[in-house]
Amino acid sequence: MSKGDNENDLTKEIIDFFKDLVIIVIVVKLITMFLVSIFIINGQSMYWSYYDKEFILVDRFSTNTFWWLKEQKVGRWDVVVLEPEVDKDKRFFIKRVIWLWWEELKIENWEVFLKKVWEKSFTKLDEKYLNEDNYWQTRTWKDSIIYKIPEWKFFVMWDNRNHSSDSRSCFHSSCSSTDRDNYVLNDKIVWKVLIDFWYFNYRNFSFTHPNIRLDWEYINTQPKWLSSEDSYIY
Repeated sequence: MSKGDNENDLTKEIIDFFKDLVIIVIVVKLITMFLVSIFIINGQSMYWSYYDKEFILVDRFSTNTFWWLKEQKVGRWDVVVLEPEVDKDKRFFIKRVIWLWWEELKIENWEVFLKKVWEKSFTKLDEKYLNEDNYWQTRTWKDSIIYKIPEWKFFVMWDNRNHSSDSRSCFHSSCSSTDRDNYVLNDKIVWKVLIDFWYFNYRNFSFTHPNIRLDWEYINTQPKWLSSEDSYIY
């Protein structure tokens, strides 16, 4: 074998390596764009269901934002990542879907009531996934207010109800200061939380959170994996 043959073999191996690398990058990019992706939660807006710095795997396929899929699979209680285009510095928000289109929502005396399409009266929601600071403490700018959800839109709220802005305030300090309404369009919900990995501390090899100092053995602080709070029925 000549020196030229060795150089040709090396060149071929380098070309093959970069070809494989390009294919891998394209496949990973397509997967993260259209199927699943990893998000890191920033802030305590979903406390205590989800925490700051927590890792979650989100699933876009189930949101059916693709034109060839017509059935809506985002349901009540689902935790979703949405892109409401309300903040130049923050592109994505994580919130909980509670009210679907054509339904009516009433917030009165800090309590939340729901009236489904076929029902004649409101039913008070017992939102057990909320912590003590937010349980039956959902505040609005009026003592009593009713929202009727338009078609193809959702009403979403953070679990940390009184320490964040959501559909109640048009994702702003108030709806009166913006030209937006209270609702989120169907196509703005781009990801659905699939797996919750929680926060893993590599230094001491544990699930101890660096800020809130809670260990995974405490209730609601362990990885949820495929489980979530989307099974509440009223």
